[in-house]
Amino acid sequence: MIPVNEPWLTETDQAYVAECVRTGWISSAGTFIDRFERGWADFCGRKHGVAVANGSLALDLAVESLKLEPGFEAILPSFTIISCAQAILHAGGVPVAVDCDPDTWCIDPAAVLKAITPKTRLLMPIHIYGHPAPMEPLLEIAKQHGLKVIEDAAEAHGGEVCVKGDWRRTGSFGDASCFSFYANKIVTTGEGGMVLTDDDALAGELRARRNLCFGRQRRFVHEELGHNFRLTNMQAALGVAQIERIETILERKRWLGKTYSERLQGIAGLKLPVERPWARNVWWMYGIELEESVPFDAEEFARRLKAKGVDTRPFFLGMHEQPALKRLGLFKDLHLPVTERIARRGLYLPSGLTLSEEQMGLVVKAVREVLVS
Repeated sequence: MIPVNEPWLTETDQAYVAECVRTGWISSAGTFIDRFERGWADFCGRKHGVAVANGSLALDLAVESLKLEPGFEAILPSFTIISCAQAILHAGGVPVAVDCDPDTWCIDPAAVLKAITPKTRLLMPIHIYGHPAPMEPLLEIAKQHGLKVIEDAAEAHGGEVCVKGDWRRTGSFGDASCFSFYANKIVTTGEGGMVLTDDDALAGELRARRNLCFGRQRRFVHEELGHNFRLTNMQAALGVAQIERIETILERKRWLGKTYSERLQGIAGLKLPVERPWARNVWWMYGIELEESVPFDAEEFARRLKAKGVDTRPFFLGMHEQPALKRLGLFKDLHLPVTERIARRGLYLPSGLTLSEEQMGLVVKAVREVLVS
């Protein structure tokens, strides 16, 4: 079975983790944590990096640390992982889901404008499967309406967006930006996440809340309640090793996306991912969408591919269709046609850094056989 993803780990990764074990710095203190935070913040063009235990907690910490009033509304794309909506709920807010662009699968700025109300306080752009969200119009909307911005860059490490003529990396936008370093991400620490910001005060808030809000004058006196969201030094060691070879990693990811597109081009019934002129896609996962002419859905497509030795993953089910969120009374009677269509017609193919050219050939062969049979 060709897996969807396998992490690419090198001797340097192993050596850095072994150094943690050898020196005893295996918990949430140690030089690798500082190096990881500084290295990733520098790479993304940010002032501060605050490492946490996973990407979901990065979102939780970022939204909570803004200290928005209870009942605030936050606009996000429906087409995303549930962690994004949960972070808003955990902070006492109300997630407002909107539809996505049919080609990039990222949040639609026109839909954002229509969703703004007097209670809107936060906008959460999310880069999907490696393609950046349209940050220029989104930032303009946020500025016009006085909205905070938390950028979710978990799926677009190293992606770039052109804003007012300047190319900027994903993770460099808004009040805060959040990353996941899960095992399938472009940079991985196994589990792990980070919040980036340029705001000194917000960085201090993030660091305090990450670490139980220990007192500054007396450690075990707590003026506020925080969390144990800390990352370990061993996990950070993996991250440091991968930042050192990030350009090689991104080069391979872009090769993967380009080669898949070339080999899958022209297969009837298949819609391939895009790269807008204002974006530099990093092809975190290579997503494909079945045209309506194909007489079966993505779930059946996945079954047929698996029978040929190719593993896949389904696209997100939109937030507005999630049973757990609907039971909370959210998204009543909401219909988002693009999100609903791609949730049923889309999946992503094996896209890991260890995928060989031979394996890719077998994946393309299987896709072709399923769709032309």
